[in-house]
Amino acid sequence: MGLTETVERAIKMETDAVKFYKEASQKTSHPFGRKMFEGFVKDEARHLRMLEDILKGLDIDPHVQCLGDVRTVFSDLRDQMLERITATTDEKEAIRVAMEMEQEGYRYYKEAMQKATDPTEKRLFEVLMKEEERHYQLLNNTYSFLEDTGNWFMWKELSIVEGG
Repeated sequence: MGLTETVERAIKMETDAVKFYKEASQKTSHPFGRKMFEGFVKDEARHLRMLEDILKGLDIDPHVQCLGDVRTVFSDLRDQMLERITATTDEKEAIRVAMEMEQEGYRYYKEAMQKATDPTEKRLFEVLMKEEERHYQLLNNTYSFLEDTGNWFMWKELSIVEGG
């Protein structure tokens, strides 16, 4: 598969991810879940723009921070998170599906990075791979917590999602 086909497939994946996360944010009842998915929409939309720029032959700046919007959720919604609102089965299923999507994206970008010959393209795929991995970790930690407690309760600090 050539670079154009690789990027076009990645654009399709990111477009699907944006749509999925938009729907998930609209269906999620708890503010934390909604904000988490909305943050992912922004991240995936940014990925989409970066891929489109590569396809157009434009220079990109892949030096980006992942989860910037999601991190603010914990401080903005700390009091609401402490209410221990129960996550529904549908919300947990959305997180599980999102985890699978992020794993697939990680594998795809890792392979694309290994095959890329241009340093800018290689760096882009590396950044996208790492962002998918961080999304997966946040989702996985959130899912594990919800499975264990059944609640959208998070620690005051980011220990539950950052692993610290």
